[in-house]
Amino acid sequence: MQQQTPNQSPSRARWPLIAFICALSFFAGGWMMQGARVDATPSRVASPQLFNEVLGTVSEYFVDSLSREDLYHKATEGLLAELNDPYSSLVEGDDYKQLIEATTGNYGGLGMQIDVRDGWITVVAPLPDTPAERAGLQAGDQVVEVDGKTTQGLKQDEALKVLRGAPGTKIEIKVRRPGLAALLPFTIVRETIHNRSVQPGTMLQGSTGIVVLNPVSETSASELKEEINNLRKQGMKRLILDLRANPGGLLDQGVAVSDLFLDQGQQIVSTRGRAQGTSKSFADAAPQLWPEMPVVVLVNEYSASAAEIIAGALQDNDRAVVVGTPTFGKGLVQSLFRLPPNRALKLTTARWYTPSGRTIQRTAKNEADQVRQVQLQAAGTDSARVDTLPTFKTVGGRTVKGGGGIVPDRIVRADTLTDPEKEFGKALGSDVASYRDALVATAIDAKQKRTVTSEAFVVDDALRQAVVARLAAKGVTLSPGAQAAGRSLMDEHIAFEVARYVFGREAELRRRAASDPQVQAGVTLLDASPTPAALMLQASRAP
Repeated sequence: MQQQTPNQSPSRARWPLIAFICALSFFAGGWMMQGARVDATPSRVASPQLFNEVLGTVSEYFVDSLSREDLYHKATEGLLAELNDPYSSLVEGDDYKQLIEATTGNYGGLGMQIDVRDGWITVVAPLPDTPAERAGLQAGDQVVEVDGKTTQGLKQDEALKVLRGAPGTKIEIKVRRPGLAALLPFTIVRETIHNRSVQPGTMLQGSTGIVVLNPVSETSASELKEEINNLRKQGMKRLILDLRANPGGLLDQGVAVSDLFLDQGQQIVSTRGRAQGTSKSFADAAPQLWPEMPVVVLVNEYSASAAEIIAGALQDNDRAVVVGTPTFGKGLVQSLFRLPPNRALKLTTARWYTPSGRTIQRTAKNEADQVRQVQLQAAGTDSARVDTLPTFKTVGGRTVKGGGGIVPDRIVRADTLTDPEKEFGKALGSDVASYRDALVATAIDAKQKRTVTSEAFVVDDALRQAVVARLAAKGVTLSPGAQAAGRSLMDEHIAFEVARYVFGREAELRRRAASDPQVQAGVTLLDASPTPAALMLQASRAP
């Protein structure tokens, strides 16, 4: 949720432009564009004079030489730091660029999912209808050279930087493809790539479908609508909306996503602040699209801000059952002030509330304390129990909790490692990256040699030993005891990678869903609930 304020003379009041956004990281909150009026009354003069005198004295006499620009920058950072608010900050440089890309979902590049494996940029999958796909790049290709320079040893963020660039610019790459001796040269013209926040969903068992939304960006509502309709054409009658690890995004899109599921006039979220224009109530603007479709929303401790708005709106209006672990608890709104040429000021200006009046903001000493609370609560070892939180009522009279994130209707924790699996992890030690490389190499080999032909494949000893052999080639030895201890975990990891590289992301999603306790809890609820009303009845019963 991002807009620009017009550049104006300091003597004129800026026109207030209102646009609410929620955090793009777990700690960002919502943003709202708001202009500020300069007060030049005599009572305000002394403080600016003091500041200018101190600034001039430091500039002239401080032992180290500092430019005027450096001093102003340090003063700005000091001012924000003294607010004792970790969510107010100056955003500039690469952080500003990433912010724009994250909110719009757009960047200049080739259009492919990549990872760094064995020290090389590895193509996970080219995105549909992109320069990468049209050029013929394939999953498993290694990009070994970009514009005449080797890519060996680049980190993930460095790899993204060399591949991306202004739309219309050319990039020359050389690719190593499994099974071919010679490198393949490609000259590709970058285009504007839209990184969808809603990837293709998939059907699970019966008539239940699952869609992952992450993050909440400019086109989330339209993409979600499109994907749900696609699944309904495949026979979907019940939906799992996965908001886990969704850090948030644009508040107006959080409202628009909620709008898809609610009836006209139902409340979605409200904001309350001190400054003019920071208090506002958002209600559904149109009839819901799928009133007969039961919905389960999945959340976890990394679901934040805009994702929490969606979960809270559907929970308070008794439109969905929320399953998982309590969310991050980011209930603050921030204003985003555009500062020329390429900077922005994020400033906390309001709090937001769910339709029942809940604030889900956690009470914490600082950012680190909030993260600690979230992690303890997710593990079920928090000292502040969920049942001590303040209670509120939904539209239908169900009890919900406030003050500690969105507390799910059904708390279902993610699987934790067994003792043998922990021993397997210890055996790997610092060689986890080599283990991941071995998994990917095994999956790519299976794709190339076509040794796995059915999506319902079972991981056999040949696949396991292929991973072990690749680890040994890297100098990592797994004892028979370690292999036995980690067999189930290794089988799961191999299955996910092979499914992704051989059959595609949807196949991987189905594999993961089958062994995911939170997804399966949602499936169980939906299997017993042919209507939204029946689902609410299920939610009111003890698990």
